[in-house]
Amino acid sequence: MDEQALIKAAVGGDIDSFNTLVLNYQSQVYNFAYRIMGEPDSAADATQEAFISAYRGLHGYRGGSFRSWLLRIVTNACYDELRRRKRRPVTSLEALHVEDPTPDAELPAQHQEGPEGYTARQELNQAIQLGLAELPEDQRVTLILSDIQGMSYEEIAEITLTNLGTIKSRLSRARAKLRDYLLAQGELLPSEYRLDNEFA
Repeated sequence: MDEQALIKAAVGGDIDSFNTLVLNYQSQVYNFAYRIMGEPDSAADATQEAFISAYRGLHGYRGGSFRSWLLRIVTNACYDELRRRKRRPVTSLEALHVEDPTPDAELPAQHQEGPEGYTARQELNQAIQLGLAELPEDQRVTLILSDIQGMSYEEIAEITLTNLGTIKSRLSRARAKLRDYLLAQGELLPSEYRLDNEFA
């Protein structure tokens, strides 16, 4: 895929080129939004809003990493939605339940994984998602970009418009808080994923 050619064509109004870019990035963008928002509907809304904003703002793309530019837009869309939630909090049993994540959000499966292994992975994945929800928004975004999206400090700084020192500090605090959260789950985690021995 010649990404720059597609971007150029999309800037010129070629919808098909933009749709190709959407298809290429939609899973990654949704996965990122899901990890921030914690539930599928809000993640889908943020993803849709991000792609609409990206299309409208294509003329503002100045080169560099298109992925970083796109993730900055979805980060802002997620922040906007989280701010709306704070203004109009909704509490329900459904809001407290973390639904099954998308396949992209799951941990890598072992070869020929059985039902028990799949269930254990799902339980760990849910514990991680609940732990992420406990983090402050800025730490959550930084951790997801680094440890789930695999982005460098420099890319995270570009996406969040934050300096490198702050990124490193947020990441360190976020990892420590998530580790402490998972350790506190104790017996609730599947035995093969417990952190007792690793951090003892």
